[in-house]
Amino acid sequence: MKLIIGLGNPGKIYARNRHNIGFRCLNYFARLHSIRFERRQCQARIGFSETGGEGLLLAKPRTFVNLSGKAVDCLVRKYNTPLSDLLVIYDDLDLPLGKIRLRQSGGSGGHNGVESIISTLGGEAFPRIRVGIGRPIQFEGLPNVDEDVIVNYVLGEFSPEEEKVIRPAIISVAKTIDCFLAQGIEVAMNRVN
Repeated sequence: MKLIIGLGNPGKIYARNRHNIGFRCLNYFARLHSIRFERRQCQARIGFSETGGEGLLLAKPRTFVNLSGKAVDCLVRKYNTPLSDLLVIYDDLDLPLGKIRLRQSGGSGGHNGVESIISTLGGEAFPRIRVGIGRPIQFEGLPNVDEDVIVNYVLGEFSPEEEKVIRPAIISVAKTIDCFLAQGIEVAMNRVN
C-alpha cells in the first residue's frame, strides 16, 4: 500500500492558503485519477484506489498542519506502510515559488508539520515533495525571518501573479507522483530534481 499525504489546514477559510499547497496538489492528483475523498479515518479524509494490483491511499489530515504527525502515524500503522512507501507533499519557504524538489529522506527544514511527522514516526526516512512558496521579502530585498510575518505569509493566499506560477507546479507534482508510483523514488528524483 502506497500512502500519499498532502499537508494543509482543514476548512474553507484555509483552502487557498500557501500552507495548503499539499492539499491542492493531492486534490489535483485525485481528480486526474478519479479518486474521491469519501471516508474519514485516523483524523484524515482519505481516498483509495488500486492500480496494477497495488493499493494507493491518499490522505489529507484534519489535524491542522502542525499536528500532522497524529494522522500520518495512525495511517502508517493501520495500513502497515513502510516509510519508503509514504510520500508527503508540503510547502517550502526556502524554495523559490513554483520550484519542486523530491527527497528520499531528511530533516524538517523548519516545517512544523514535517517535524510533527518525524517526531511521531520516530524517523525521517520517508520520501517527500517540497513545493516552493518563496519567503516574504523585507523592504531591503532580503528574506524576512520574523516569525509573525512568516505565519501571516504562509496563511495568506497566493496573488493572481503567483497563481500563474503555482498552477504549473501543481501539475508537475502530479507527474512526479505518477513517476514515483510507476518507477520508484530514484527515477522520479532524477526527473524532477
